[in-house]
Amino acid sequence: MSGRVLGIVPARLASTRLPNKPLYPILGRPLIEWVWRRVEGMRILDEAVVATDSEAVAEVCRAMGAPVELTSPDHPSGTDRVAEVARRDRYVGFEVIANIQGDEPLLKEAHLAAAIELVRDRGWEIGTCATPVMDEEARRDPSVVKVVRAPSGRALYFSRAPIPYKRDGKPSPEELAREPFLRHIGIYAYTPEALENWVALSPTPLEELEKLEQLRPLGAGARIGVAVVGAADPGVDTPADVVRIEKRLAELGGFSRFSQRD
Repeated sequence: MSGRVLGIVPARLASTRLPNKPLYPILGRPLIEWVWRRVEGMRILDEAVVATDSEAVAEVCRAMGAPVELTSPDHPSGTDRVAEVARRDRYVGFEVIANIQGDEPLLKEAHLAAAIELVRDRGWEIGTCATPVMDEEARRDPSVVKVVRAPSGRALYFSRAPIPYKRDGKPSPEELAREPFLRHIGIYAYTPEALENWVALSPTPLEELEKLEQLRPLGAGARIGVAVVGAADPGVDTPADVVRIEKRLAELGGFSRFSQRD
């Protein structure tokens, strides 16, 4: 399969842990601006757009020249927001849809490209990424989503629990630095059909228990390919994350030297 790739950045204003997250200031600029500056230079994307339910977010996007689409405020997830935009007339014809989280200002293009390649070049319905867990604290942290996959690369399960479980003692640092101990990176690529099938499904008991929506298509039999990639910076979910990401961005030279490419 080949074809054009549409990147969509869902940006929801409501957030329980970080109020007004897309507009939250990071080194004096709203988070959504950092994310967009990262996305707009990605050569893997033929087109990109922000999808939001907030006029305030839309105004910020317009001011920085980012294409933006207003969506329904009633969507239960970013995936539903992405699907609403992807089915609009002007975006019909894209063969791959990429869901790029609006709280990932340090997303690497190589990681997004790996997810897209699974769909565009290798025939998976849905593609995503994972990176080695690396340490015991992350392995046990329920905010860090883990994934286990088959030898083919197919996702077997996603969980907030420390999976896979090592029966004979805890994993060594060397073991945590490689598969099968993987942390999920929450970016997705889909065929338009797979995206529509996903949002047409009803929530499942496992999804409700774990609060992980990817368990919905997985439980329905969708083939989700997982590419293992290098180290990835976590996103921004809490005030503590803001402190961490500001330090990292300052190390990279601040906004004037911020690079969209790896």
